[in-house]
Amino acid sequence: MRSPRHFFEPLAVGAPTPLREIPFRPSRMIHFFDPSNAKMAAKLPELAKTCDVLLGNLEDAVAADKKVEAREGFVRVAREVDFKRCQLWTRVNSLDSPWFLDDVERIVAEVGDRLDVLMIPKVEGAWDIHFVDRLLALLEARHGLKRPILIHAILETALGVANVEEIAGASPRMQGLSLGPADLAASRRMKTTRVGGGHPGYIVRADPDPALPDAPRPAYQQDLWHYTLARMVDACVAQGILPYYGPFGDIRDTQACEDQFRNAFIIGCVGAWSLHPVQIKIARQVFSPPVDEVRWARRVIEAMGDGTGAVMLDGKMQDDATVKQCRVMVGLAQMLARDDAELSAAYGFDPPAGAER
Repeated sequence: MRSPRHFFEPLAVGAPTPLREIPFRPSRMIHFFDPSNAKMAAKLPELAKTCDVLLGNLEDAVAADKKVEAREGFVRVAREVDFKRCQLWTRVNSLDSPWFLDDVERIVAEVGDRLDVLMIPKVEGAWDIHFVDRLLALLEARHGLKRPILIHAILETALGVANVEEIAGASPRMQGLSLGPADLAASRRMKTTRVGGGHPGYIVRADPDPALPDAPRPAYQQDLWHYTLARMVDACVAQGILPYYGPFGDIRDTQACEDQFRNAFIIGCVGAWSLHPVQIKIARQVFSPPVDEVRWARRVIEAMGDGTGAVMLDGKMQDDATVKQCRVMVGLAQMLARDDAELSAAYGFDPPAGAER
């Protein structure tokens, strides 16, 4: 690991200076699109009005004979589409694939100035990030980029989870981490074929009733991903980067998708992937703080004054710990409402200037 005094120095002569703080911009949904699909690409200008992040996917779900077409499609839409406030990301192919190097070189050369984040799949250790970090610095210097492209890593292997703390702190480029449940399940040899969500066989059963030993005993389904998600959130927060839930594969089960997204939101994630337009609305709703909680939090902050001591509010004690929780909620609400007149009105904030959605 580099010395702290050198950590924020560029890794190539002429490369832009690394950021000392990762921008916390709205990213409630990372909506995936296939750049090789012309019909899907044609919808991007409208999707950009409703999405926080649009991500051109070059990796899984793109057939081997479509990889180059997807890469060129991404370059084309990055040049032609006005994404306005919506961020533009791409997920490149894995580091060990025959497409990775061409993906990065082509995209940075052609549209690096328009790209916000490069998503790297199947990251297993800090060494993977160090390699991408140096490669990006060299390409940024070669092509005269003025701002650094950030890196987002996906946790998709047991080794990646074991090294999550080191991955999160491997580079000042690190923007965040996402949970990749399908590949992670395969890596761990988990006995599930679902993409995200729970499993009906993963349960805790109530003890038998001594008075009625043969009576039915209630069982409660558990969350397969709670440990990994909690560890990932801690690793991200410790390094000042952002945690995300990944995909929920059952597009038709909107209720379970909403439940899984809400679990992730409550535990500390700032967003999730959306694989279908129906999930955009779910993520937008779930990862925006509830209106009643924001209004309550504003009351607590006002009642607490300088944040020290304790007060009683509606029969509940509020102290310095609870006011910190309330500031987290209100701060997120203010950031999201800055460009959203409808959300701003719901929270009771002043109308944002020049809001477009």
